[in-house]
Order: sequence, then C-alpha cells, then structure tokens
Amino acid sequence: MKAERLAIPDVILATPPRFGDRRGFFSETFNADRFAAAGIAGPFVQDNQSLSSQPGTVRGLHCQIGPSVQGKLVRVIKGAIWDVAVDIRRGSPTYGQHVAAVLSAENWSQLWVPGGFLHGFCTLEADTEVIYKVTAAYDPAAERGVIWNDPALALPWPVAADAAQLSDKDRKLPLLAACEPWF
Repeated sequence: MKAERLAIPDVILATPPRFGDRRGFFSETFNADRFAAAGIAGPFVQDNQSLSSQPGTVRGLHCQIGPSVQGKLVRVIKGAIWDVAVDIRRGSPTYGQHVAAVLSAENWSQLWVPGGFLHGFCTLEADTEVIYKVTAAYDPAAERGVIWNDPALALPWPVAADAAQLSDKDRKLPLLAACEPWF
C-alpha cells in the first residue's frame, strides 16, 4: 500500500494496490495491520455510506467531540470528491489550516482524517458514492460543525457558493470563531 503524509502530517492519503486481469480487479481495501503500520490506527467501529446525486453537493464541515471523537477513513466507490480536513486542535502548529485531496473510484485513494479535524467534501461527479470507516459510533450529543464556506478558513471549494448543494442543517452551521475550543 502506498501511504503519503500530506502537508499536515497526521492526515494520510493511502492507496491500496489493485490487481487486475481480463475479469476486472481485486483489491484489499482495508487491512488493519497494514493501515496501522502506515499510521492509520483504529479500531474502526462503524462503516458509513453516502450517495450524492448531483455534482457540487457539499457535506460538512463536521466532527465529533469527546467522548465520541471520530477518526475517519474515507474512500469513493463511484464518482469523485474533493475531500478536505481542517485542523482544529488548539495549540497545533497547523491550527486552522487544511489539506485536501481528490478521491475517486478511478484513483482508488483513501483519506485518513484523525480526530481533532473538521471533515467535509464536495462531489465532482453525479451519483457519487462515498464509504468511510469511523473510530467511534455516531453520537448526536457529540456532533459539531462549522459552516463550509467560513471566510477565515478560505477553503478553495471546487463549487461556487450559489451552486453548492447543502443540507438545511449544514447551511446553519456557525463560523469557527464562534465555536468554543473542541480539541
């Protein structure tokens, strides 16, 4: 497996090998020992899947706080996304900074987003399906979020603000500066 630490080294882009022949391909998309050796440690307790029918669908920016802090291992099984992680760990030298990667069914890459980061993505293709493993179960009381287009974060989203497809809940999220420190 290829594992690349991004500009914020706690965020890792992992690409498992695919072995193809005339029938198609095979890939071991997750192996606990290999991922742990690359710095992606679980344990993972839940798998989630989303389908976004339209390009320009934005999901995020989300996180969960203690005692249900989630790390996420994100991959795309159909379509493509621009995936982003924002460091919100107080005292971190990269606080408020982000890293992003394009994940697609074609490039087969996965993004490890550890706890202490906001996570979000924007679909680049219609009918995009995303699967992600998490290190803690969904806990509504621990759920937090920041508005996707917070000007202080200056994220280079691949969609214009007036074209972004958002949930009502995500439209109402606060600016990061209005939030108490979560991590």
